[in-house]
Amino acid sequence: MGLNKKSVDDINVKGLRTLVRCDFNVPLKDGKITDENRLVAALPTIKKLIADGGKVILCSHLGKPKGEPKPELSLAPVAVRLSELLGQEVKFAADPEVVGPNAKAAVEAMKDGEVVLLENTRYRAEETKNGEAFSKDLASLADVFVNDAFGTAHRAHCSNVGVTQYVDTAVVGYLMQKEIDFLGNAVENPVRPFVAILGGAKVADKLNVISNLLEKCDTLIIGGGMAYTFLKAKGYEVGTSLVDDEKIAYCKEMMEKAEKLGKQLLLPVDTTIAAEFPSPIDAEIEVCVVPSNEIPADKMGLDIGTKTAELYADAVKSAKTVVWNGPMGVFENPILAKGTIAVAKSLAETDATTIIGGGDSAAAVNQLGFGDKMSHISTGGGASLEFLEGKELPGVAAANDK
Repeated sequence: MGLNKKSVDDINVKGLRTLVRCDFNVPLKDGKITDENRLVAALPTIKKLIADGGKVILCSHLGKPKGEPKPELSLAPVAVRLSELLGQEVKFAADPEVVGPNAKAAVEAMKDGEVVLLENTRYRAEETKNGEAFSKDLASLADVFVNDAFGTAHRAHCSNVGVTQYVDTAVVGYLMQKEIDFLGNAVENPVRPFVAILGGAKVADKLNVISNLLEKCDTLIIGGGMAYTFLKAKGYEVGTSLVDDEKIAYCKEMMEKAEKLGKQLLLPVDTTIAAEFPSPIDAEIEVCVVPSNEIPADKMGLDIGTKTAELYADAVKSAKTVVWNGPMGVFENPILAKGTIAVAKSLAETDATTIIGGGDSAAAVNQLGFGDKMSHISTGGGASLEFLEGKELPGVAAANDK
């Protein structure tokens, strides 16, 4: 994996127009930002470029406007909040075509250390297709390009990949650098023992991750809905639990692969069952815990059981590197969150390097209050999964090598 990329520390942007692709895809309610984690995470890179005396031009997507201007998905509120966070004006360039008269005039008038924010890059239909015209438009504003948006690094779009073809200098920001260091190194060069924990609903979403991590880790732990396909592959009755019937043979193959490679593959030894999926998701629900090979035909598994939680926590205790992607059960329900909480707690208490692959596991860790105890929580769900699969991410590959 070409992880040896130039970063903002390898360049000085004094006097240069510096286009920065950030991840400002924040949740909005009535024009107000309800979670500003992503804005805060972008500040170190932005501040470094301001301190260098660069002309800092920020861009990002927000939601899915599908290639046309949608006022409710404008980045205008982000400019307001960023101005407050930075303690200096972030001028908003309100162009429906993103790079239009407002953006050009604003960039033309910039002094060193000033900041401009462009409109939602997905207002342009070419953005998600990596179309040449929009890539050239973006590049026309820039002498240097900085990619700090890991959340979209697994997609080749104009604002993170296309634009790099038309600028001489393309580097990664601090946030991207941290993702590459933690996720890339965990998979390619881990301090051992290396324990990987995979959860979430479907085996199908994690096929390549399971296979790749079996080659890299010492112990692979399986929880969440995907565990029941493995249990069925072992010949167990899984009742009405979620099963990927097409993937049973694959699960058998993975268990054989683990044995052949001498890796430990841990599956739930007991499971928390109920008559049906809770509706609404956080409803009161009657559960009991049974051994994994004793699930009644009319019940479904919705979380790992207590013995399994202890088994998994024990496996984490001796680890030096732990990567976790996907909850152990229906963590949105307090009664079915016990397995996920137990795993989060074991990660919070270990001295190992703990890396949370974005998406649901990041949400779970933060909601349960363990966020500050983890070494690294990835900002990208899909991107972190592809990293764990061993794929090269286009947004990372596009940056200049050292």
